[in-house]
Amino acid sequence: MLINMRSITKALALCFALLYLTGCSKDDHQEDPATLNLRLTDAPASFDEVNVDIQQVEIKSNQGTYMMDVNSGVYNLLDFVNGNDTLFATAGIPAGRVNQIRLILGSNNTVVTGGQSYPLQTPSAQQSGLKLKLHKDLTPGVTYALLLDFDAGMSVVETGNGGYILKPVIRGIEEAQGGAITGTAVPALARPLVIAVLSGDSMTTGCDTVTGEFLLSGVPSGTYDVSFYPDSPYVSQTIGGVVVNDGALTDMGNINF
Repeated sequence: MLINMRSITKALALCFALLYLTGCSKDDHQEDPATLNLRLTDAPASFDEVNVDIQQVEIKSNQGTYMMDVNSGVYNLLDFVNGNDTLFATAGIPAGRVNQIRLILGSNNTVVTGGQSYPLQTPSAQQSGLKLKLHKDLTPGVTYALLLDFDAGMSVVETGNGGYILKPVIRGIEEAQGGAITGTAVPALARPLVIAVLSGDSMTTGCDTVTGEFLLSGVPSGTYDVSFYPDSPYVSQTIGGVVVNDGALTDMGNINF
């Protein structure tokens, strides 16, 4: 019966391999990316619209410089007030310390007041970008959300000649979304399929065939039952009470078969 369940479980895992199956050597752990999602929100302001043309986002960390996958376009900041926000950029980047985020704007920036639209001058933003200092350490396999709280009322300044200039006031609010589970199958030849289950939802991965290590990334916080289905003649086992916290790597240590 155990052998049949093992076969069924492996077959299901293969069907979802593109979504769940990851390699897990010790070096892979070090190279496993963290995921960073950028969301946009705003405080209320006394304008009809404040439209910002976001074209690119650059991340600078101690590992290098990376461009994010951006849903580029014009965003009316006043659409995202009173607790509303929108996801506009995401990236998988090597774990390490993020030092700076740079928003590169296009030319279609406007402010609407009294029903009249005016160009919103952003010369520094178009050339070098809106720079936000962060200094955030990212853990491998963990997903982070950074909420950019863009204070439009403080950021849009009227000039003496009736024009408007964008002098951005942005506050970054970071939070981790989920954690990760790691461990090592002993011996590595057991090659267990690893399934973490919480309230009927499951996440699946495999183990490195040389080191026996595994890593489950992007795991929502909670207390999991983690099951291991090894190759014959090794015996399956389940370990309960595995606690995952946001932003943390839970190390299960050696799993002996």
